Amino acid sequence: MYILYALCMDVSITQFRRDLFELVNQAMKGTEVCVVHRGKRFKIQPLDAPPDRLSRITSLPIAEPARPTDPNDQRGSLLHEMEKSWERDWNSL
Repeated sequence: MYILYALCMDVSITQFRRDLFELVNQAMKGTEVCVVHRGKRFKIQPLDAPPDRLSRITSLPIAEPARPTDPNDQRGSLLHEMEKSWERDWNSL
């Protein structure tokens, strides 16, 4: 069985004043920062956890262009000819 302990970084009030912004950034990243002043410990942690990057991802609609199925369609035959020409050019490489 594994026991996980929450490690808290204890710093003095003097070190906290000196490294205020660095310690706050570490607390924002999830490290528990505890400030010790006159024998009492104070925990620094964000009130609202920032959303993770993955939760902000939005999906984009992706649509494949419709290929005409009618053989009499002029655009379809032109596209077919262009694809054949590309394949010949690519095969020659």
